[in-house]
Amino acid sequence: MDYLLVKWIHIISSTILFGTGLGSAFYMFMANRSKEKSFIHFATKYVVIADWVFTTPAVIIQLGTGLWLMHLTGRSFDEKWILQALILYVFVGLCWLPVVWMQIKMRDIVQTSILEKTNLPKNYW
Repeated sequence: MDYLLVKWIHIISSTILFGTGLGSAFYMFMANRSKEKSFIHFATKYVVIADWVFTTPAVIIQLGTGLWLMHLTGRSFDEKWILQALILYVFVGLCWLPVVWMQIKMRDIVQTSILEKTNLPKNYW
């Protein structure tokens, strides 16, 4: 029973992780394409929130449930596919962190631009 529950949580968290990432990318793309600061502000604001509410917990749950599944099935870090999966997990995480930072900066830049009634600066784009 533990195995099926942990596997279910692992699959659901991966779905949330992928879905949130894809949704965030789509809304950011469409908002930026519109060049409307109010749309861009809305999208950047909620993409940052979505990262904190959905993406970050899903990333943590993925690692935790993956390690738990390894324990439940008697797998070890010696297995090539597990080591490759962990390396990919770390690599993707290292790629994601700068994106989170950029999204926060973008949110702040567009918010300042709205408050100061100026055009979005080049460093936003």
